[in-house]
Amino acid sequence: MNKILFSNLDYLVPYITTKQMIEVDRLMIEEYGINLFQMMENAGRCLAIVTREKINRNKNKSILVIAGSGGNGGGGMTAARRLNFWGYNAAILLTSAIEKYRNVIGNQLKILQKTGVKVYTKPDFDFNKKYDLIIDAMIGYSLRGELREDIIELIEWVNNQDANIISLDVPSGIDSTTGEISSNCIKANQTMTLALPKTGFRNPKAKKYIGELLLADISVPPVLYHKTFDIELPDIFRKGDIVRI
Repeated sequence: MNKILFSNLDYLVPYITTKQMIEVDRLMIEEYGINLFQMMENAGRCLAIVTREKINRNKNKSILVIAGSGGNGGGGMTAARRLNFWGYNAAILLTSAIEKYRNVIGNQLKILQKTGVKVYTKPDFDFNKKYDLIIDAMIGYSLRGELREDIIELIEWVNNQDANIISLDVPSGIDSTTGEISSNCIKANQTMTLALPKTGFRNPKAKKYIGELLLADISVPPVLYHKTFDIELPDIFRKGDIVRI
């Protein structure tokens, strides 16, 4: 059975910048043959496990995943699919029009639609409905400049809900390298970051938005870190796919 390992590993785990994480993703695909779909599946599976534990395996709890049109959204969609397959009630709210979801992310959306997972766009979503848990899969590490006005509105809505909030990789609104906060930011109860934690998480300004920090394995080969960044990574995932930092 998959469990989160509650160990304080902050002193063991290196932190990386957005630029380094982009290079990790590139090398995973181009040098090691681990494609984006596989990475999304790994991220989404771990996120589903974290969500399941957060709601204490209560299948009566309602879950909403807010998914952007990039890789972060694809991971959120994968989590929603797995949760529904496990018997939980997880719906998707898309941050953009359906036609914006293309390529691998578009394929994830098609799988949801074919398997009967509820998918909403903002015009047909009931913002008065209450959810027990909300997953922020809007932006991840790809924040550039100021947030769109409609994303700011979504962030404000999420932060005003009486719900547990889990952010995937990076709470939407945080610069993952510097930890600076944009015009608004998701205030998460938990953040499940991927591969390695981001340098911005050490900024005191960011800490109150991150909540409990978890680290999930998306199958990055340790040799990649060693050859590319001269990072010797300890066997942090030896006993489980998700650890607490």
